Amino acid sequence: MKEYLIIWSPLAEETYLNILSQILEKWTVREAEAFETKVESLIDKLRTQKYLCPSSKKQKGLRRCVIAPQTSLVYQITGDVIELIAFFDNRSQHQY
Repeated sequence: MKEYLIIWSPLAEETYLNILSQILEKWTVREAEAFETKVESLIDKLRTQKYLCPSSKKQKGLRRCVIAPQTSLVYQITGDVIELIAFFDNRSQHQY
């Protein structure tokens, strides 16, 4: 089975860390670890299934994965590379 390279954009790194920080402020380490586990599991699946998540309705060329009711990930595919673009709160005004 073919594996795709996963790269993180600077915005993806920043928004991921911001969400983890927010979870730790409002909840516990346990919830933060559960979020990390969900993200790691999703990324592992994306390595072999680049079309796993549906296309974004707002941004052409991007795909959106719902990680939890509150959080999503947006990524783009370029050949054999999957670039993680950003994580965001589904309840916020966002461009994705």
